Formats: sequence, structure tokens, C-alpha cells
Amino acid sequence: MTETLGARLASGDDAALAECLRTHAGLIASYLRKLVPAQDVEDVRQVVFAEVWRSRARYDPARSLEAWLLGITRKRAIDHLRARTLTTVPLESVSEPGDEDGRDTAEAVGRRDQIERALAVLPDAQREAIELAYWSDLTQREIAERLDVPLGTVKARTSRGLHRLSAVLSPLAA
Repeated sequence: MTETLGARLASGDDAALAECLRTHAGLIASYLRKLVPAQDVEDVRQVVFAEVWRSRARYDPARSLEAWLLGITRKRAIDHLRARTLTTVPLESVSEPGDEDGRDTAEAVGRRDQIERALAVLPDAQREAIELAYWSDLTQREIAERLDVPLGTVKARTSRGLHRLSAVLSPLAA
């Protein structure tokens, strides 16, 4: 008798994780679309499968693999939604105008305000990747290490975030 996918996964078989991903990625994405914003589905799905691998020893092969996967998915989706917060800027961080009449500074503050408002529209993961890249001057590899996510995830978040920023800021520039 051949071992089930769940049993292979629970025993730590690397190939079982890849097969689980191929077999159940669509189910996980479909379920996530009901729980998180569409732009976050892929990011949360990656977190789910990382959790599946870390938790594989706790899986009971006598139980439904799909139910176990969906349970992890639901928990990671809730974690993702709870982590989202509104960004506020403390008044202390806003500097006083430096030039005589403040006109140039006012324009710069206006542009900065537009950018901050546009960033606030982004999902937390995308905003965080962009802020670390541009304000903290980190490379994508450094961001991946700091956030403990794969480099490809950082690249995808940054790309999606910049694309979305462009769409938000384009009408303001016209």
C-alpha cells in the first residue's frame, strides 16, 4: 500500500510538500480570496505553505489533509488582517519650514503628504517593502532577510506596490 500525501508530509518528505503545493494551491488561493484582499492572496498563501512545512510533524495523517490546510489558512489570514494598521505620522516628525517664506517647503510637504496618503492605500506587506527600500535604503536581499521572507516575495511585493502607487499618484500629477 502506498503512503498517502498527508502521511508523507507528516514524515518530512520534501517531495510531499511540493506535491501538496501543486495539489492544494488552488484550494488555498480560492479560500483566501474570501478572506483577504485580492492583492494579498499570493503573499498569504506563501506564508501558509511555510507554516505547513514548519507544522508538518503536528499533522495527523488519519485526519483530512484539506481540513488541516484550510485551518492553517484561516489562522494565517486572520493574522494577516490583524496586522494591518493605519499609519499615523507624529507631529514631532514634521519639520518647521526652513526657507524665508516657506513656499518651497510647502510644496515639498504637499508632495510628501500625497505620497504618504498613496502609501497608506497599499497593503501592509507592500508598503513595508517599499518603505524599507526607499526610506531605509535597504536592498531587496536585505529586506528579505529583515522580514524573514523569500527574496521573490520581496520583489513581488515591491513590484505590486510600485505599480499600485503609480496608479494612485498618476491622477494627482495631471
